[in-house]
Amino acid sequence: MAVIAVYSVKGGVGKTTLATNLAWCSAAISCRKTLLWDLDAAGGAGYLLGIDPKAKRRADTVIAADKDPAKLIRHTDIANLDLLPADESIRALEVQLLSIGKRKRIAKLAAQLSKRYDRIVIDCPPILGETSAQVMRAADLVIVPLPPSPLSSRAFELVAKEVAAHARPHPPILPVLSMLDLRRALHKDVRAAHPGWPAIPYASAAEQCAVRRQPVGAFAPTASVTRAYAALWTAIERKLASK
Repeated sequence: MAVIAVYSVKGGVGKTTLATNLAWCSAAISCRKTLLWDLDAAGGAGYLLGIDPKAKRRADTVIAADKDPAKLIRHTDIANLDLLPADESIRALEVQLLSIGKRKRIAKLAAQLSKRYDRIVIDCPPILGETSAQVMRAADLVIVPLPPSPLSSRAFELVAKEVAAHARPHPPILPVLSMLDLRRALHKDVRAAHPGWPAIPYASAAEQCAVRRQPVGAFAPTASVTRAYAALWTAIERKLASK
């Protein structure tokens, strides 16, 4: 089993789209039993999988010591892929984690869920705090989507420091240039500065995920962005295998 955290210090970089499509790759390409765990209060991962939150189920209750996370899991229309959804109530997650005083609560829950899943992909909230610290302690690999900007190196360094501060030894960190458009001079310059970083191209097919409420591989299997997600997933599997 492996826990893969998709984390960014800011929104709008394609984090949730990346997490959802990587979970699809795990389930559809690697045929692994996969859980997509949404810890972002926006609940975007569930939306992209066509799953709406149930009003009577509070996502933050999964953190409570007496709750079984398996009871909140939702099945998706994709074979091998389940969702542990978020809703607006998860905005109180930071306070709840601090109040229970357990620094490895998320790691413990991930270990519990690993009895049922080969891969757990966590869509992290774009904040620095107790939630991100706990996710870092649980993760076997941290994926960091970055915008093609001169500030991308600085953003990656910030995440690397956050990971190193809260997980010893810290998990490997993989930066990914997100929404790369090589028709733009600035994007080309950033790509040239980081030739070894994996990249996900800007593509209208990826934007259609939110319209169709499906991972891109489900409706555009031959698209260039689908191939990019698959190549990134292959690199992730290799990195996990080498640990």
